[in-house]
Amino acid sequence: MSFDPATFWSKADKYLMTTGVPFSPVIITKAKGTRLYDANNRQILDFTSGQMSSLLGHSHPEIVEVVKKYVEELDHLISNMITQPVIDLAERLARFLPGSLEKSFFLNTGSETTEAAIKMAKCYTGRFEIVAFSASYHGLTQGSGSATYSAGRKNGGPSMPGQLAFPAPYAYRSFFKKPDGAYDWESELEFGWSLIDRQSVGSLAAFIMEPILSTGGILEPPIGYLERMSVECKKRGMLLIMDEAQTGVGRTGQMFAFERDGIVPDILVLSKTLGCGLPLASVSTTAEIERGCREAGFLWLTTHLNDPLTAAVGNKVLEIVERDNLCQRAAERGQQLRRGLLQLQQKYWCIGDVRGRGLLQGIEIISDAASKAPGAELGQAVSDRAMACGLSCNVVNLPGMGGVFRLAPPVTVSVEEIEEGLRILDEAFSYVLGASTPAESEKS
Repeated sequence: MSFDPATFWSKADKYLMTTGVPFSPVIITKAKGTRLYDANNRQILDFTSGQMSSLLGHSHPEIVEVVKKYVEELDHLISNMITQPVIDLAERLARFLPGSLEKSFFLNTGSETTEAAIKMAKCYTGRFEIVAFSASYHGLTQGSGSATYSAGRKNGGPSMPGQLAFPAPYAYRSFFKKPDGAYDWESELEFGWSLIDRQSVGSLAAFIMEPILSTGGILEPPIGYLERMSVECKKRGMLLIMDEAQTGVGRTGQMFAFERDGIVPDILVLSKTLGCGLPLASVSTTAEIERGCREAGFLWLTTHLNDPLTAAVGNKVLEIVERDNLCQRAAERGQQLRRGLLQLQQKYWCIGDVRGRGLLQGIEIISDAASKAPGAELGQAVSDRAMACGLSCNVVNLPGMGGVFRLAPPVTVSVEEIEEGLRILDEAFSYVLGASTPAESEKS
């Protein structure tokens, strides 16, 4: 039976509600490893890991076997029934975490985990003010959406009381510069805290942050920044919530991105990468915070709390990451990807900045080399051309910044696949830009 795209899109228009994200014109019928296959069986290299989630690639054979086993034997129970897969995942996760983060529970999505973490912070501290970066993305439900400043706030009505924004560490576009032009993050950080201290009504509960702001444009704080932030939070009696939805479980070259900075958050939330494309997320904290939450009457109950099937998948993901030394592999392939992106930057004037860590890399597109004016339309054109040439890569288009490519292939990506992706990007930039432009000549 032949596939009819016209019928497909007609039914999509009739029955699917749009939620603010335009549908991709590409119809995917199969995903395997690092490859997607469309309705015409055309291969597309996936440099977004699905929704930044398929850490081990699509349909990893060991993950498939786990799903088959548990969907047949132990899929879902009432939420207060604890099963062996849940205990196994909690125990294995604790082995990778700093010793103090020994208590975990498991949910489905990143929005759920940040909602739960924010409520825990409020219960434990007895306060209500939540600080987040001005380019943050922690979800779009009520509490997580109130702590999200990069998108989704327009026409959403009042946010949760006590939400405070802190200047995001955006080195490429920051106004805070040293005399030599280097990023003066210390002054910016002090300015940020001065704003918080003036706005606060004396009820600071927590600072929720990503160690690398992904949707905000792959913004990586410089070394020393997170350590200083941890100190400032402690000064004010605030909890530090680390959201590692996209950076956790090895993608940046370490199991958790916060490890580079030698800090330990009070609450860690994982999602996306932990489930390898399946809906699994976790919240981890200390025994002391758990005790305080329990005494304060903390309640968190969802239909799929501590589900056995997804817990078994998460346990297998952690096993594979450790067994196959995938943190090291992510670091190596990330270095290869970054070298290639820097070479493209030298070649194409519109690549204003290259940043990121491990297999979470970003390139910011500008429309003018001298002024660094944002180049969102140009970035989208390059992304569209790359898709036509067989590469799926995501471009973040947000106000006040250029179009930023987020490149996050599975950590199982090969040397050859990295080179293939870079070659397609090269072709896409060349096609969109055409012959050498005056701006390009001026830059060179």
